[in-house]
Amino acid sequence: MHVGTLRVRLNIRESRSLKDKRQVVKSIVDRLRNEFNVAVAEVDARDHHKMVVLGMATVGEDAQGVKTTLDRIADALRKHPVAEFCECESLVEHCQM
Repeated sequence: MHVGTLRVRLNIRESRSLKDKRQVVKSIVDRLRNEFNVAVAEVDARDHHKMVVLGMATVGEDAQGVKTTLDRIADALRKHPVAEFCECESLVEHCQM
């Protein structure tokens, strides 16, 4: 079993309040969960109205498949029309039970 994690920082330039940010974050989180079947949560900068830090996790039987999923998520976020992609870091680890 392989576990992959992805941490992404996004900037929402048009956000003027936490309410604006929440709308964008909810849209992004719902889309990622539905399209990629990953666990997603806002993990940092929750009180900053322009910055979003999301953490994602996925599990698969081979490392390449997990890495491909994480890469596809990062690519999708780079193309997001409202949230500017700033940086990301990913990790894929083999886990034995």
